[in-house]
Amino acid sequence: MSKPLDIAIVGYGTAGQALAVLLSRDGHRVQVFEQAATPGPVGAGFLLQPSGLQVLWQMQLLPQVLEHGAVVRRLYGETPCGRAVMDMHYAGLDARLYGVGMQRGALFSLLGAAWQGAGTLHVDSRITAIDDTLQRVQDSHGHWHGPFDLVIATDGSASGLRAQVQGTRLDRIYPWGALWCLLPRGDWAFGDELRQRYVAARKMIGLLPVGTRPGDDEPRLSFFWSLPRDGFAAWEQNGLAAWLDEIETLWPEARQRLEGITVQTQLARASYRDAVMERWYRGRLVLAGDAAHSMSPQLGQGVNMALQDALALRDALRAEGQIEAALARYQAQRKAHVWLYQFWSRWLTPVFQSDRNWVAGARDMLFKPMGRMPGGRGHMLRVLSGTQHGLFGKLALEDAFIAALQELPGAR
Repeated sequence: MSKPLDIAIVGYGTAGQALAVLLSRDGHRVQVFEQAATPGPVGAGFLLQPSGLQVLWQMQLLPQVLEHGAVVRRLYGETPCGRAVMDMHYAGLDARLYGVGMQRGALFSLLGAAWQGAGTLHVDSRITAIDDTLQRVQDSHGHWHGPFDLVIATDGSASGLRAQVQGTRLDRIYPWGALWCLLPRGDWAFGDELRQRYVAARKMIGLLPVGTRPGDDEPRLSFFWSLPRDGFAAWEQNGLAAWLDEIETLWPEARQRLEGITVQTQLARASYRDAVMERWYRGRLVLAGDAAHSMSPQLGQGVNMALQDALALRDALRAEGQIEAALARYQAQRKAHVWLYQFWSRWLTPVFQSDRNWVAGARDMLFKPMGRMPGGRGHMLRVLSGTQHGLFGKLALEDAFIAALQELPGAR
């Protein structure tokens, strides 16, 4: 762009925060509208892949991420009897690569600190409407804001502005959700691994090291338990003791980590959507993050995709002289990367979250051997790391970024 733009960002999650930082640094005048009265992270923890870490490196935030995050080198899943279903090592792709488990609160704090004072954050401002020009937005109090040169909707998987783009091909809620919480890591033996345990496809337990967060030096694990969305009420009625006894039977080591859980309200509930867009923008309104491409968490790519969206939109605005051309460039670049992950997440979800026992049986027999087939393992690892681009391409990782991964103390 030849001049600074007035930009509205709707939503202060990862995509919104990253965009606020990147666009403010380029001199644009940014206002963020967040529906929460006290903005904060939603969810327990996530796994940053090399694709997302490279964005944070370009934002000059990688040292802070490594200071608080936990290096993850292996993803391992098994049945309660100890039969391995999944065993993936980043070293199989490149010995220098790894993932980073991180608390949502940690990334929220780091991104917030990077933007602090660079723009305007409107809290308790849920955006309920956008005018016909797609340049002015109205909040739930009836106040209009703008006009803006660009409105970026980063208001999550249940986006209130997605429909205004008029390009929705699919938008549905997944029938399965999850319970989440953070736990003290203590003497957990698998400090650099994501560990999962499966009971057919009906139950899935996971523990991910997620490090510390600013203001809390206690290393933690992110715990999750999957269950159908219509099963939350039954879980609540059955009581905590019965659930803890079930975990003791399925995974005693995980039960030990839950000693501090004494009431059910200590676990947060999560639900997911699948949204596929034919187009990501219309006029001066553009989507990013889950608003553009929400998907099942099976591939763990949500935060990583949001970070890549933010960087791609920033770069498109730098490269093009007109907003329309910049948005077209951004859409083409990101859709070419995202579609494969949406495809695989949609097909993998029933394999890990469903009532289809025969599907789970086939998974337990075939998933690990498939990863050993020529070409199969590399493809699976690239999808895992976020570096698969289309069916045959690869997302480039810069040599300087890979070198930076090795230089940071947390990587050793």
